[in-house]
Amino acid sequence: MTITDIAMKRYSTKLFDPTKKISAEIFDKLTTLLRYSPSSVNIQPWHFIIAESENAKSRIAKSTQGDYHFNTVKITDASHVVVFCAKIDVNDQYLSDILQQEDTDGRFALPEHKEMMAGARNYFLNIHKNDLHDLPHWLEKQVFINLGGFLLGAAALGVDSVPMEGIDFNILDNEFNLSAQGLKPIAVVALGYRAEDDFNAKLTKSRLTEDKIITLI
Repeated sequence: MTITDIAMKRYSTKLFDPTKKISAEIFDKLTTLLRYSPSSVNIQPWHFIIAESENAKSRIAKSTQGDYHFNTVKITDASHVVVFCAKIDVNDQYLSDILQQEDTDGRFALPEHKEMMAGARNYFLNIHKNDLHDLPHWLEKQVFINLGGFLLGAAALGVDSVPMEGIDFNILDNEFNLSAQGLKPIAVVALGYRAEDDFNAKLTKSRLTEDKIITLI
């Protein structure tokens, strides 16, 4: 199956089969996708809360009370649920940790490359912090890059998914004490395997035509 076949096959699952669970082998591959997502200057400003047990999923499902009740069953019937969180800020210790990990992993062909990478990362961070004043938003955008790749990667592994923003994020924040950890929840993804009567699995995809979204020059 080609990457375009997978893109055409993937869809937002509306009803999961609660009896079907993601295997440990597939779960390990899903977490690898989360870790190895690209991000600007390799800033990796994310943290993921992954619920597997019924109790853990119930904690996340609290955020669907009231206006978002339509998303409750997507969380409780899923095999696993991922809360995507973005860092609110990055400090010197975090930057040092990234740089040291890159060094440990052999990212620098020459010793001076380590200093060059640190300078480049700080350069872009300072643009967003001091000039554009949009650092939290810029960090969130990196997490959405991760989210997009994760959805496609899950489909490539045969796992169904649905991303959700119909969530009370304040409830999630309080439930997992996220603000105190310097984190902001930005999306929830339920994972598992579709139920046979999931209506959305039988509908055709609909996207704007190429001439409306692509300009070839």
